[in-house]
Parts: sequence; structure tokens; C-alpha cells
Amino acid sequence: MTNRSVAPRLHLRPRIRPRIRFRRGRATTVEAARLAAFGDAVFAIAITLLALGITVPEGLPDAKVAQAVRDAVPAIAGFGLSFAVIGALWLAQHALFRHIATLDHLLLYAYFGLLAVVAALPFPTRLLNQYGETVIATVIYAGAITLASGLMSTMYLRLLAVPSLAAPHTSRARLKASCRHSLLLVLVFGTSIPVAFASPSTAKYWWVLAIPARLLSQPPREPAQGPPGGTSPGGAPSGADRGTRS
Repeated sequence: MTNRSVAPRLHLRPRIRPRIRFRRGRATTVEAARLAAFGDAVFAIAITLLALGITVPEGLPDAKVAQAVRDAVPAIAGFGLSFAVIGALWLAQHALFRHIATLDHLLLYAYFGLLAVVAALPFPTRLLNQYGETVIATVIYAGAITLASGLMSTMYLRLLAVPSLAAPHTSRARLKASCRHSLLLVLVFGTSIPVAFASPSTAKYWWVLAIPARLLSQPPREPAQGPPGGTSPGGAPSGADRGTRS
């Protein structure tokens, strides 16, 4: 008999990509990375549409260009305001996803609702630019920001109500602080709506309260986490890498 050397076999475990299973009638599987990329695209498109709203008439004589630029100042101010709001929401939703281990139906509905509000935000911004002194334009804009912040708060409240959805490294104290931060924005913009019925200009100044509210309710800094797709010290997947449950 001849001795034949047997080469050792390497059993490579296939890399499992995080997925979201959203079942209603039949199963649908979505990768978590694609959901995040979809959200980033919605935010980017909304900001782009905001910039497209800043225009000046074409074919103006040189003497009227300066006046046209001055007339565009409200549109520029509206762009700056909505850009800051969308940027803050984008940062907030990325911070939120770091606390999520599993997405259920309610979290998905709230997240898609948030994206819908963000995608539609160029409309109330344009309305505010053109009819900023009217009650209806001010109320619609304040209502949109209130709704977006409310949806963000709903997601945090869901994580507090169902701790199994939260990532292992997330503390309830931090979730409460982040939820309180979102609820303060709901309070500022929500209370500006009745103010707008008395004075739309005063309601706009009322929105400035969001700045100290944001600073005073700033959540504590997070400890350094591993890279996305990594594992926690115990070997369990971290963050949203564990996908979602149906």
C-alpha cells in the first residue's frame, strides 16, 4: 500500500451580509447596506432640489443683476435653513442606526416616513421662500420639521419599548437622551404652529430656540466602536449588522 499525503482542507465560512427581511404576504429581503444607501440618496437628492430653487431671471441687463441677487436672498436663506435641517436629520439617522441591532416593521415604517418627509421638504421650503409672510406657508414648513423630528423620536421610543431591537452596546440612558433631544425639536417647531397664526414672523424667530435646545440636550459622546460589519468583544455582530426581524 502506498501512503498518499492528504492536503488539509480549508473550510472557509461564507461571509454573511446583513439583510433586512420585511414580510407582508411574501418574503422580501433587503440588505441593510442598501437601505442605508437608499436613505443617503434621498437626503442627497433633497439637498440638490433645494439648491435648484435658487434662481435669478435670465437675460437681465447689467444694471438689474444686483437687484435680482437681492431678490434671491430669501431663497438663499431658505436653502440655508433647510440645508441645516436636512443635515441635522442625516446625522441623527446615522447616529440612530448605530443603536439598532434589529429593525421591525414599526421602525421600517417610521424610517420610510422620515425619508418621505425629507424628500418632500423642498416644497415647503419653496413655499416659505415665496410666501414667507403668510400663515399657511409658515405652518406647512413648521409642520414638516415637526413630523420629521417626531418620526425620529418614534424610532427612539420603539428602541426603548423593545430593548431587544437595540444594539448590545447601547445604554438606555443614551437612548433616553437622544429621544429627549428629538422631542425638544418637536416641541420647538410644534409650538411655533399656533404662534404662526398670530404672527408668521414671530414663528420664524421662534425656530431659533432649536439652537439652544439642541445644545442643552446634546447626548453624551459614544465610546469608540469597531468598524461596520465587525464584532463586539464577545464575538457577536455589532450594530445593525444583525439585520432585521420580521
